[in-house]
Order: sequence, then C-alpha cells, then structure tokens
Amino acid sequence: MSCFMDDTPGQSPAITARLERSVSAIDAAEWDALIPDGNPFVSHAFLNLLEESGSVGESTGWSPAPIVIRDENERLVAALPGYLKGHSQGEYVFDHNWAHAYENAGGRYYPKLQISAPFTPANGPRLLVADPKWAQPLLIAAQNLVQQNGLSSAHATFIAPGQRQWFEDAGWLMRSDTQFHWHDNGYGDFDGFLASLASRKRKAIRKERRAAQEGVEIVHLTGDEITEAHWDAFWEFYQDTGMRKYGMPYLTRAAFTLMGARMADRILLMLALQNGEPIAGALNFIGPDTLYGRYWGCTVQKPFLHFELCYYQAIDAALARGLKTVEAGAQGGHKLARGYAPEITWSAHYIADPGFRSAVSDFLNRERDAVAQDKEFLSEILPFKKNI
Repeated sequence: MSCFMDDTPGQSPAITARLERSVSAIDAAEWDALIPDGNPFVSHAFLNLLEESGSVGESTGWSPAPIVIRDENERLVAALPGYLKGHSQGEYVFDHNWAHAYENAGGRYYPKLQISAPFTPANGPRLLVADPKWAQPLLIAAQNLVQQNGLSSAHATFIAPGQRQWFEDAGWLMRSDTQFHWHDNGYGDFDGFLASLASRKRKAIRKERRAAQEGVEIVHLTGDEITEAHWDAFWEFYQDTGMRKYGMPYLTRAAFTLMGARMADRILLMLALQNGEPIAGALNFIGPDTLYGRYWGCTVQKPFLHFELCYYQAIDAALARGLKTVEAGAQGGHKLARGYAPEITWSAHYIADPGFRSAVSDFLNRERDAVAQDKEFLSEILPFKKNI
C-alpha cells in the first residue's frame, strides 16, 4: 500500500500526507493533542492497546492504516484512525449488501478503508486536526489512498456531529441511523428522572429494578479497584455474549489487561455479585460529558439484570459523576421504554466507482428519509409525561 502526496491548490508549501504502519508508531502525546473532546475511543491508549493485544492487525482483517499530515516543521497537524478492512465485521454500519452488489457486478469491494474506532459504535471525532483548515486536506489524502491503490471505497462511521459538515463539503455520501441515548435534563438523581416519566412507566422501571437487584450486590469499580480477577470474570461474560451475537469475540483477553493498565481511570466496570461471586458485568468508558456503555455479559440468567446493569446503573453513574449523556451502544428499541431517546447517528462514504456511487447515493437518499420518519415516530412514544 503506497504513501501519497497531495499538492492542494492554495496551500503552500505542498502538503505531504503519510500512511503510517500503526498508531503505535506515532507519538502518543502528539496524537492525543489533536483530540478535541477527550474522546476515549480515538485516544492513543485505546487504539494502541487494540494493536498490541492482537485485537486488530492483518490476521483479524483490521490492518492499521492511520493517515497523518505534518507541517513544514514536522509537527503533527492532522491524523485519522484508518484501517484496511478485508471484511465488514465489527463496524455496526452494515454495508454487506453493497459489497455483494459490487462483487456481483465484477468489482472487488475489499480491501476498503475504514475510518473508525474499531468495534465501537460510539460518536466521536474521525478527523483529528489541530485546526479545521486541515480537515479537507486529510479527506483528500484518504480519497487519494483509495484511488491510487485501487480500493473500492472509504467509510467513516459514527462521526461526531460537529464534523459532519467536513465530509459533506468534501462530497462524501452521508448515511444516517438511529441509536438510543439518555440525557440528563436536570434530574438531580434517579428519583428525579423517574418523576419525569409517565406513572405506568415509572412503576414498571421500579419493578424491574427490584427484581434485578434481589439477591445480588452491584458494585462500581474504576482505577486501581479493578484487578486481574475482575478482568478474568468479565472475560467470561464478554465471551458468552460474543459467541451468541457475533460467532467470535472481537477483543482478545490481553486487551482487557491493557485497558486496566493504561485506561483504568477512564473505565467504569459494573459487576453483579451473587454470594460474593461475579455473575454479570457491564463495561463502560468515561468521557468528559458522556458515559459510554460498551460490553455486557453474564454467566447466570436473571430477569431484568441486563437492563439494571446496562441502563439503570449507567444513569445512576452518570448522575453521580455529573455526566450529561449515556450512550448505551448500537440498536435496542427496548431502551426507549427506559428513558433512552432516539438520536440520529451519521457515517460518511467515499465510493470510487461513479456508477456504483450513483446507486449507493440513491439508496441512501431513500434510507435517510425512512430513518428520519422512524425517529419522529419513536420520539412520540417516549415514556415521559406529556407536559415534560
């Protein structure tokens, strides 16, 4: 895979974009200085531990391919977390039908360029820039990488809302989807949140919480409180969920040890204990104003325990920490009844072949209309009191 140079009109001196072999090859302080909001999933620590643990790499179909731009003084001014993908797994924005259509027409869809935080359906910056002026050169560099190496496409998923316009200005195709997020509207505590709900929904949640908590102790762990024994227990939970949903877990066991070693202060691990032994767990990442729910699993099936650990305890934790939002992951219309509102998420797609691009564009126009209508409908059936 070649490196490339972009001589962008109006820029002097010429901009040189480089394709690095890994995020690990880039200085951590330089990389993290470009992250505008402290998002944990594009941090050098997170992307590096995925590489070091073998969770991403050529053998997994996620070959690191970060693109960087340095100024005339060799200062890092722009970067993106890029991966050459040999499949479409672990992305949560599904393009399998695009791949089938392109290959049935005689094209080669893979490898493609994926701009994302691997295995992480959470909003965040995908273009890391010291100044917004570097956004367009960085996107041109990604397009050049696709064109110069015969790739079919580039895809940036779960784009931070503030970066959406950059992709639109570059002519990338925009795709929308719906997630369910909880927002603190000045509730103060969980009872304050419940008071905002319709009576029937409020009673249902209280009933679920009582059933889930009966006979178990729920603990919140962060920082040095998380031990290797806790990670051993959570690894069992994660494997169980992964095998049932995906066929195989994306992360290796080593990834969790490295999370504990390098990101423990940004992790909130919730465990349900029965007779002192963990039977279920939920792993969350702590952002500046958002709690991100990422993984859940259990070895004992208990009614409503999933809702308790992943949704209600997350609200409790967010309120206690002064966090304004809980992003509880992809999909899950069942979150609606538990106070998680529908939110539009965005991805952007650069398709090299003009004919294929036109077909995808037509599809996305129809899909966006359907997503918008669905969000409008879902917003009308939220469980809140009608005067809230």
